[in-house]
Amino acid sequence: MFYKDKNILVATTNPGKIVEIRAMLDLDVECTSLSDFPGIQKIKEDGATFAENARKKAVGYAKTTGLWTLADDSGLVVDVLGGAPGVNSARFSGQRSSDRRLTDLRNIEKLLRLLEGVPEQKRTARFVCCLCLASAEKVLIETEGALEGLITQRPRGENGFGYDPIFFVPSLQKTVAELSSAEKNAISHRGNAIRQLRPLLQELLQKG
Repeated sequence: MFYKDKNILVATTNPGKIVEIRAMLDLDVECTSLSDFPGIQKIKEDGATFAENARKKAVGYAKTTGLWTLADDSGLVVDVLGGAPGVNSARFSGQRSSDRRLTDLRNIEKLLRLLEGVPEQKRTARFVCCLCLASAEKVLIETEGALEGLITQRPRGENGFGYDPIFFVPSLQKTVAELSSAEKNAISHRGNAIRQLRPLLQELLQKG
């Protein structure tokens, strides 16, 4: 097929995202990450929405590298907090640490503090993921996915990353961190966005 040797830059250094996106995309394409471009100037994520940030990263890195670039912006939206942490999900507790697990822990601790005393029925939340694929010339595809759930009182589970240990999926009676990778990919916000993107990307690649 035409896309056999196609190289797509996935605009993240987060190894968890890379693994998830490669697995769910499941196309015969080569995926590289920002880690393969040491010294590349980081695109500032200062958009007001997930979609704005995804678009800005995809277009910016595509222009810098010349590669088709797939960027996502995703995070947690908690209703009782007016949509926070939202676009600030990754840096909710302040500056990011070089230790990603430490950053995740601090973010979770802050969120749980803010939700102290909030009853279960008011702890509704959703993970949101906006994806953008761009060439150096234009935006090619944009999709969005979500996963509804509740914020738990305390972390549960050892899998995943970010807020997964405190995001409870009622239909499965588990937090996302208690799911296997396959179970998570089948329902996740990123999975839902990628499942919409995949056939559109396949069509683009086959057209050449």
